[in-house]
Amino acid sequence: QVQLVESGGGLVQAGGSLRLSCAASGRTLSRYTMGWFRQAPGKEREFVAAITGSGAVTHYADSVKGRCTISRDNAKNTGYLQMNSLKPEDAAVYYCALRNSVVIRTTPTSYDYWGQGTQVTVSS
Repeated sequence: QVQLVESGGGLVQAGGSLRLSCAASGRTLSRYTMGWFRQAPGKEREFVAAITGSGAVTHYADSVKGRCTISRDNAKNTGYLQMNSLKPEDAAVYYCALRNSVVIRTTPTSYDYWGQGTQVTVSS
């Protein structure tokens, strides 16, 4: 079983930055594609970014492309989402997830393990 714990969320002013972390335990992280998703109140969970197990391939939602960078440190069993130029519409609970495949997918149902989420609030 894999356990994921997100951290790094908080309150930030529009235009600010946050770095989210996702610490994994129970399995070797390098086997899994990692994704970040977010869910705002009343909305469906949506894809933000993903990175393959080796870190060689990344993919971003259009809404965050150019503002977010996904990365991972397999030696530390930790993934990251650096978010810059934050906007009020970025406010949501952010989740990391793992997919037992080398292929990136953007649908939540494609992911096997989930963290509990970390709240990101952006003030205008």
